[in-house]
Amino acid sequence: MGQILSPKVIAITGVTRGLGRALVGEFIRLGHKIAGCGRSAESIQKLTQTYKDGHIFDIVDVRNENEVRQWAEKVISLLGAPDILINNAAVINKNAPLWEIPAEEFNYVIDVNIKGVANTIRHFVPAMLKRRTGVIVNLSSGWGRTTDAEVAPYCATKWAIEGLTQAFAQELPDPMAAIPLNPGIINTDMLRSCFGESAESYPSPEEWAKKAAPFILKLGRQHNGQPLTVPM
Repeated sequence: MGQILSPKVIAITGVTRGLGRALVGEFIRLGHKIAGCGRSAESIQKLTQTYKDGHIFDIVDVRNENEVRQWAEKVISLLGAPDILINNAAVINKNAPLWEIPAEEFNYVIDVNIKGVANTIRHFVPAMLKRRTGVIVNLSSGWGRTTDAEVAPYCATKWAIEGLTQAFAQELPDPMAAIPLNPGIINTDMLRSCFGESAESYPSPEEWAKKAAPFILKLGRQHNGQPLTVPM
């Protein structure tokens, strides 16, 4: 992918485990500045202790607009508007037919996976627009372009992310960009909840991040609105 020419400020949601945690480590290894959030106080504390050189990690529930607003204001005041905003935070329903999934669980998946993305866009993008630069990457899924049984709520949210991002991309001025990005099939807690032991045959988040981080860093206006997949 080439050498990194200049350090970037990268804001990432859902950094306490899985793909988000792996991206933090890889982006920092490549010399970039991270502002990350997640809901696990213990994990956020560990990240803060591990990465002390000007990175910011905060406890934030992306469903809560006020918490997202406060986080965005803090990040922008300390690091400036992000060069890249990565909406990674997501949850999946327990495998079950749609009619057996309680309304509370369905709402939870919707609130995190769709409303959480809208909240971060609402509070980070105006500052990016003022500077007229920046890339917004909304993590989608293979299940945002195909479907499967017993994960209907999750499929619904990721299909929504594809549509939301492509529409949002049409609203951004040049040279800004928004991309719905399918990470591929990775051995995460989320995948194991669906695939069980067979998830172990897929790449780890750390292996994935070594490919994904440089790929994301190269995204720009030429990719605006395109449904992309991390090449593995």
